[in-house]
Amino acid sequence: MIGGMRVLLPLWWLVVAMSLAQNYKAQKAAEDGIEVIRLTDAARQTVVSIVPSIGNQAYEMKVKGQNVLWVPFGNLGEFKAKPSMGGNPFLAPWANRLDQDGFYANGKRYLLNGELKNFRRDGNRNPIHGLLVYSPAWEAIEVKADRNAAWVRSRLEFWRHPDLMAQFPFAHSYEMTYRLRAGELEVETVIENHAREAMPVSIGYHPYFQAPDAPRDQWKVHLAAREQVVLSPQLIPTGERKPVTFPDPVALEGRQLDDVFTNLVRDASGRAEFWVQGATQKISVIYGPKYQVAVVYAPKGRNFICFEPMAAITNALNLAHAGVYNELQSIPPGGTWRESFWVRTSGY
Repeated sequence: MIGGMRVLLPLWWLVVAMSLAQNYKAQKAAEDGIEVIRLTDAARQTVVSIVPSIGNQAYEMKVKGQNVLWVPFGNLGEFKAKPSMGGNPFLAPWANRLDQDGFYANGKRYLLNGELKNFRRDGNRNPIHGLLVYSPAWEAIEVKADRNAAWVRSRLEFWRHPDLMAQFPFAHSYEMTYRLRAGELEVETVIENHAREAMPVSIGYHPYFQAPDAPRDQWKVHLAAREQVVLSPQLIPTGERKPVTFPDPVALEGRQLDDVFTNLVRDASGRAEFWVQGATQKISVIYGPKYQVAVVYAPKGRNFICFEPMAAITNALNLAHAGVYNELQSIPPGGTWRESFWVRTSGY
């Protein structure tokens, strides 16, 4: 009402307003008896599916019906019965490999207990990928949508689980938020340190991507890094680094990647963008500033590539103690660590 006169909004404005309000959805569903959270951006025909009870993993990001994420299973029942790497695994409290059954923090050595059988080993019998890849301990605490985005926020209270604390005795909690906005998926991670000592941060993600419109050997890759970490035959950093000498873009034909990169090339906001492109389809993974390291994994004969946002290099906890890695981040007592990475698509 303006000056006693009723103002009628144009019909087109009302239609636009209603469509904006209905565009984003965040819904709980069930697949094979397993709870799934689905985030929808109808305008951009993008749907993201997350399964909290299996590592809080996103296993689908469908754009116009095509899954950007690669998974090795046909349905969630198969995934639950026989978990295997695919989708968007969370690697914590350490990412990638340790060079021994233990790690250093704040000058002290902590031993891993193999009898608990809650961590995996690589082909060289080294501990790999932390304790939470398929963890059922996540709880979805907020599932919402508004006119700007759809999101799910989940929480894992590490400190409540004796078998986890036995391996990594720092009381802490994780919150992970998947947020779908304007066709782009943000994955935000918050770590709260409840311990009375500083907690080292060596987490990461291991997402698997595919560009379905071309065979793997026709994909091209952009590596947004200036330095490559030199690795031993066991894929453990030696402490040396060398300049990146890959062409830009890198053609995957006849090439295998399993490399660790640092000194990332960043824009004015501190973000670094890696991408893979098929015929026209392009997937970009954008790293926030606290993801200082990128692991890129593209084995021959497999139709996926992994752009892995990492807070630190492989074996960072032990290399920092040895004095050959000085970029290890930590969280003070009572403090928090927060960072995001984003998945953006085009050409679909």
